[in-house]
Amino acid sequence: MQIQGQIVDIPNRKIYAGEVTVENGKITSIMEKQHDTKTYLLPGFIDAHIHIESSMLVPSEFAKIAVLHGTVGTISDPHEIANVLGKDGVHYMIENGKKVPLKFHFGAPSCVPATFFETAGAVIDSEQIKELMAMEDIYYLSEMMNYPGVLFDDEEVLKKIAWAKHFNKPVDGHAPGLRGEPIKKYISAGITTDHECFTHDEAAEKLALGMKVIIREGSAAKNFEALIDLLPQHHDNMMFCSDDKHPDDLIVGHINLLCKRAVAKGFDVFKILQMACINPVKHYNMNVGLLQNNDAADFIVVEDLNNFNVLQTYIDGELVAENGQSFVKHVDFETPNNFNTSKKDSTDFEITSSANSIRVIEALEGQLITNEIHHKPKIINGKIVSDIENDILKMAVVNRYANTQPAIAFIKNFGLKNGAIASSVAHDCHNIVVVGTSDEEICKAVNILIENKGGICAVNGTETKSLALPVAGIMSDKNGWETGKLYQEIDAMAKDLGSTLKAPFMTLSFMALLVIPDLKLSDKGLFSGNSFSFVDLEV
Repeated sequence: MQIQGQIVDIPNRKIYAGEVTVENGKITSIMEKQHDTKTYLLPGFIDAHIHIESSMLVPSEFAKIAVLHGTVGTISDPHEIANVLGKDGVHYMIENGKKVPLKFHFGAPSCVPATFFETAGAVIDSEQIKELMAMEDIYYLSEMMNYPGVLFDDEEVLKKIAWAKHFNKPVDGHAPGLRGEPIKKYISAGITTDHECFTHDEAAEKLALGMKVIIREGSAAKNFEALIDLLPQHHDNMMFCSDDKHPDDLIVGHINLLCKRAVAKGFDVFKILQMACINPVKHYNMNVGLLQNNDAADFIVVEDLNNFNVLQTYIDGELVAENGQSFVKHVDFETPNNFNTSKKDSTDFEITSSANSIRVIEALEGQLITNEIHHKPKIINGKIVSDIENDILKMAVVNRYANTQPAIAFIKNFGLKNGAIASSVAHDCHNIVVVGTSDEEICKAVNILIENKGGICAVNGTETKSLALPVAGIMSDKNGWETGKLYQEIDAMAKDLGSTLKAPFMTLSFMALLVIPDLKLSDKGLFSGNSFSFVDLEV
């Protein structure tokens, strides 16, 4: 097979008319050749850090959509399913991913659970990490979220890192806001990347200390604007990722959109493409070709180098997408799960108090971090209720692995005027998280998810919209387009109920993520990420 076009040679910073010859899935020659083809040939895009589970799709369904945007490989952390199903969940993702052409590169989840301040479905200890790291299908140790464990020399944490070093595989970082001496110690443990930088100065400091910084632009956390100005000087040590991308966003685009935005800002296209196509392959020793002789024939054809409209995607010489049509074949898959709680009563969500002031989680648009604010509660008949007028809404986390009492808190900036929204996609342990305007609506939303054994839903009186997620309570058994459409409908309903957030369900899913400061809620109670301890609702 011969393919002609304007060949983009990223390492040598040149573009020339040429022809690529492919035999048996490999590139056998790349030569200059005069022709009239104006389209561009370049290596495929790589997402340098993504939880496939957040797309609510199993890997084989994710692949169908991702190839449309020129994505040929991912660095995938199966952390979410591992928190539900343990090591079996990791194997599930690897095996399902192998059935399609897209090149998934999975890591061994380092923090299952991320903390012991919440209830998870499984534990992966250092012995299991050793087993996983020994596998050819595991390429790295996934994000070390337990940065206090690194800073305080936790024996189990250090053993996990030691096993990664033993097998000569990189260790991914997760250190939001860590600066000064703490970040130096964190890096000295052997941790090589961070995708959690949310300010320019933080990223610049980490780069100066030898870390690789991954610019994240997901459905909730968006750091592109804050970090992109570092590209000209640091492109050798930077990459792009989405981290968490919901199905409706994935349908619109992937890493190609970040390239488009970076070009629009006037940055050098070769530097951009080095970050998007080359750096992840080299850092993680990925099994992905880079449009070079004898490489696997993994490359894309784009219309131009401004919009990165993908016309064709090739993986191992196979045409997997063309002009908006995906050729990734459907594969059947099982729906393993771990859901063991019974329906709740609205009285389970009542909270008796006479407090003058309570701690409130302040959710922030486009951020995973939250603030702790204090507010006078609305009390009726001795019970704190949602204060719709001041947008201080009741929130609950319900343990999905056992029958226990729901944990209750209050949250600002969800903006609901009616009804409730709930999700069993709740990082990291994927218990049920819910925000609503009344105990009755909260209870109704929770019970729909218990009945479905996982999913997302919005309720308002008799009106309900839900998307069941029967694979581990976090992934759909449907294809991406169907899942995306249902998700969009539920998202729209959440906004009709008053939410002003761009991605209310994505933001909701992080409100139980204790390792991101400051104030979060687990199934065991209200938690301060700054003091790394539980705190009282009442101030």
